[in-house]
Amino acid sequence: MALLVLGLTAILAAAYLIYGRILGRYMRLDDNNPTPACRINDGLDYVPAKGGFLLGQHFSAIAAAAPIVGPIMGGLLFGWVPAVLWLVIGAILIGGVHDFMALAASIRHGASSIGELVKEYISPFSQKSYLIFVWITLMYVIIAFADLTAHTFTQVSGETVLGPGVVVSSFLYLTIGVVMGVTLRKWNLPLWLATAIFLPMVFVSIWLGTRLPDSLIQTLQGMPVKGWEVVLLAYCFAASLIPMWLLLQPRGYLGGWFLYLVIGIGLIGVLFGGFPINYPAFDLKGGLTSFSTGKPLFPILFVTIACGACSGFHGIVASGTTSKQLRREGDARLVGYGAMLLESLTAILALSTLMILAKGSELSKSDPDLVYANGIAGYLGLLGVNRQLALSFALLAFSTFIYDTLDVSTRLARYVVQELFSWKSFAGSIAATVASLAFPLIFLMLAKEKGYKVAWPIFGTSNQLLAALTLLVVSVWLRKTGRNPVLTLIPMLFIMAVTLASLGLQIRPLIVWLTRHGKLTATDLVSGVVGTILLALTLCLIFDAIASFRRVPKLAEAAASSS
Repeated sequence: MALLVLGLTAILAAAYLIYGRILGRYMRLDDNNPTPACRINDGLDYVPAKGGFLLGQHFSAIAAAAPIVGPIMGGLLFGWVPAVLWLVIGAILIGGVHDFMALAASIRHGASSIGELVKEYISPFSQKSYLIFVWITLMYVIIAFADLTAHTFTQVSGETVLGPGVVVSSFLYLTIGVVMGVTLRKWNLPLWLATAIFLPMVFVSIWLGTRLPDSLIQTLQGMPVKGWEVVLLAYCFAASLIPMWLLLQPRGYLGGWFLYLVIGIGLIGVLFGGFPINYPAFDLKGGLTSFSTGKPLFPILFVTIACGACSGFHGIVASGTTSKQLRREGDARLVGYGAMLLESLTAILALSTLMILAKGSELSKSDPDLVYANGIAGYLGLLGVNRQLALSFALLAFSTFIYDTLDVSTRLARYVVQELFSWKSFAGSIAATVASLAFPLIFLMLAKEKGYKVAWPIFGTSNQLLAALTLLVVSVWLRKTGRNPVLTLIPMLFIMAVTLASLGLQIRPLIVWLTRHGKLTATDLVSGVVGTILLALTLCLIFDAIASFRRVPKLAEAAASSS
């Protein structure tokens, strides 16, 4: 395994140095151009941040649990080789290009969202369609990740009760983030000093989570998953409304350190642990379908792995919050393309925690978060770390990644609703947040246990289809400004084919039920209805974009001929 991971890491590093530089030149990044964050700098949404600081915040916002859950689920379905190939090729040629171009396009338009680009370069009607699509996708992000986090709060490994410790450590971690934000903002504490003070406090919070009194453990253990889901949605409500400097930026920065540390632990484990690869390289029958479930490799592998290779959610983050914090244009390569490649590496290391298991073992049948936590705990064991402490660390890291995405998703959903209805006031912000959390709350309260498994297929499909639509919009923009959009068109066509095929699978049970009057489960009904809505929105955008693509203004043609 060591040689495999070393080789894959080298490929990702080479891609950043070579292809990342090509993308930077293509977009003519210039640090002399003032970014929207520096021009506006309102102290609320537009707050310029150093490249390294923003990389951590952006990385933790886009990574979350998807590059952990998705690759493990994909490996379980089809074997680790197909998963690894998609993680590497997809991140370099599709996901990284999508993230970088979404960020670059946004900063060239005053840190506007991709929806604003749709309005300017395609049509106001398509903008509405795009924003509704984004909003639905964000609903499923919140549903899946709130449910995953709630399950870590009730997690038990063997006879060890881990959930209460993760709860306490999580809320201490959030408190530390707020205090760090205040000291950075109000006292102008240097970043290096704040890091030296507050990062060790996070590890102290993990240790405290393993030293809880029995009475507190029993109290916290008595809270059901549904209760924790309500608590998490309440957190999302509050976190999405407070200034970015108070929680999102410092907590995201600390979360970035967590991600870097987990990557380091994973590399130590696979390089020096001597763990053999036990899981099958391929788990296929007939070459194209999963042996265990019968699901087709195309398109299920791609939408199951999702964010580790390509994610439309990344484009929303890049053009929604990150572009409002970018201090220099040149940082777009580091933050946009570099963060996607780091996420791919995170996903590969998460997949390694499955690869060391034997097919059919008890652990391989458990939830992805427990597979991951046990793998990380095994790697930490090489450093002499107590197993319970190691498991608590891994589960807190898992929850930490999700926190970053939960409140960013809610904030972005608020932006979308406010943009749709032109709600500019703070009361409008509150109403938009309530509207954005209502559907996740209803879904999670009605869903059976492990609602994330119900939401994951439509989440993965809508998420990557959103990436295809974003690449389509950017391609129209490039074309209309006199540039060849081949770098975005080719990945767009591939990911569009993948996701439309997956969307067809989501809708099929509903069509069969309508035409043959057979049985239809509640899950199939929800997926079918939502899938039909997403397909209609997608087709509207595609046809409108094609028409706009063909109507290139003479001014753009003249600019292209003169360049």
